[in-house]
Amino acid sequence: MTDQAPAIAAPAMPRSLTVYMLLYGGMTVLAGVLAFKQVQLPPTDLSVEAGIFAFLILVVISSTVAQLHGQQAANRIVWWGFVPLVVSALLMQLVLNLPPSTEMVEFRPDDLAGFERVHASTWRVWLAGPAAYLTSLLLNVWIFSKLRGSGEATTLGLMVRGAIASALSQAVDSVIFVTLAFYGEFDITNLMIGQVIAKVALSFVLVPFLITGGVALAKKLDAKA
Repeated sequence: MTDQAPAIAAPAMPRSLTVYMLLYGGMTVLAGVLAFKQVQLPPTDLSVEAGIFAFLILVVISSTVAQLHGQQAANRIVWWGFVPLVVSALLMQLVLNLPPSTEMVEFRPDDLAGFERVHASTWRVWLAGPAAYLTSLLLNVWIFSKLRGSGEATTLGLMVRGAIASALSQAVDSVIFVTLAFYGEFDITNLMIGQVIAKVALSFVLVPFLITGGVALAKKLDAKA
């Protein structure tokens, strides 16, 4: 009778990382849906596409993961975020190309027209979104990690790094997306300037507090594991 070597348990993934990965995947999909509406930021006249709110959560999650688990782990989440993004885009194309039910055509034509008008975006928008997403979020993780240096982060330092990284990456995101999606169709100068100002302002107003909250929540989740 031979002795069997004891099985070695695989290291468990931190609970916070599991929760944030699930939330991250949902936000990549939701950001594209929300982007179809532009909202005003009171009390100013600045307007921004509503997808920025989901995108800011992506920034917060990637920065939180970089803070607690390192830059490589954060980069992996950004790359894996392409999976729900691509799957949802392909699924949307499938749904748009399937014929609508006779009931919807006859009794709900306005709902059908609204759905197709919102979701049947041009190929340039479909390409601009992922390109801006990948570039800006990898840039956010890189800046956030580089600003940390070799020292331990204080709460104030965490807030400042988060704001700077988010503001710079959001500015790049706006330039890439607006240029790829709309250049040549109309003068994009005012749209781009407004988007950059609004997103940078949101980065400094919201992100510092969201990141400190995200790190605190992650520590609580892991402490209960």
